[in-house]
Amino acid sequence: MYRLILSKYLGIRREMMMKRSKHAIISEILDVCRTGANKTRIVYRANLNFRTVNPYIDLLIKSNLLEVKQGKDILYETTDRGISFLDNFNEINSYFLNSENAIAGYNR
Repeated sequence: MYRLILSKYLGIRREMMMKRSKHAIISEILDVCRTGANKTRIVYRANLNFRTVNPYIDLLIKSNLLEVKQGKDILYETTDRGISFLDNFNEINSYFLNSENAIAGYNR
């Protein structure tokens, strides 16, 4: 009920209010970290909280998709492998988005 009201108030489509997949969250983190980001920036840009972001960061580091840059602050930066992963993920998503639009147009 509140989501519907909020979506009408903010002009956001209902589909955008649905729970994101883990893959979508990972892609958002990788995108935020392309130029380097601290944990606070990741949390705010990827719309997460500090408790939920840690397992994702750990997974991405172990998978060599993110690397830690030590300095004045701890920064996380997307690796070349992470950028390749992100590009492939976006290509697959656009393929399915185009397919869904074609199916929706066919059903009208």
